[in-house]
Amino acid sequence: MSASIQTGDLVATTMPRRGRGLDASRDVALRTAALELLAEIGYDRLTIDAIAARAHASKTTIYRRWPGKAELVVDAMNELKGSPVAPDTGTLQGDLLAIARNSKSKDSQFDARLMIGLITALAHDAELRQVFRDRLIDPRTAALKEAFERAVARGEVAEDRNLDLLVTLFPALTIHHLLIFGEVPESDFSERVINDLILPLATAPTTSSTPSPTRR
Repeated sequence: MSASIQTGDLVATTMPRRGRGLDASRDVALRTAALELLAEIGYDRLTIDAIAARAHASKTTIYRRWPGKAELVVDAMNELKGSPVAPDTGTLQGDLLAIARNSKSKDSQFDARLMIGLITALAHDAELRQVFRDRLIDPRTAALKEAFERAVARGEVAEDRNLDLLVTLFPALTIHHLLIFGEVPESDFSERVINDLILPLATAPTTSSTPSPTRR
C-alpha cells in the first residue's frame, strides 16, 4: 500500500540549500517519491532516475538540491519524522515519554517498510551509514541525552551513570523488534521499555553506595 506524505506534516528542512529560487513544492514531491520507492523496493534498488520519474522531475532538479541518493533519502526521513526535540517536563519519565510520542509518525507500517528498506543497505553502504548517522541518528541521540543530562542535574540519575549506553537502548530494541517481527512495535512498546527497563537502569543505586560485605 502506497503511503502519501502531506505537505502539512513536513517541517522545514535542515539540509543546506544549493542555489536560489528553488521551488519548495518540488522538494516535497521528490522526498515523497524517494520514501515511497524506498518502502516499495528498498535502498539498494532505489535510483535517482526512478525518483525523478516518480516525481515527474529531472535528475538535474534533484542534484540541485541534494548531492546524491543517500542525502535525499535521509533528508526525506528527517522531514517525515520532524525535528528532534527534548521537551522539559520536569521529570526523566515525562521527558522520555514525550520524546517517544513526538518520534512516532501516523503510519507505523510505512515506517516499518522504510526501515526494512534501509537496514540491509546500512550494513554494507558506508556512505549511507555515515549520512544516516550524522543527519538522522546523532541529532536525535543528542536530544535524548539532553533529557538524561537534565535528570542528572536534578538528582534523578547518578552522575556516574553511563548515559551514552542508556540512550542507545530504546532505538536498539526498536530495531531488534523490527528485524525479528517485520513490523514497528505496538503503541505501548515505548512506554513499557521506558518504565520497565530504561528508568530502573537509570535510577538504580550506584555500586559505590552499596555497603561492602563485612570480612570475617
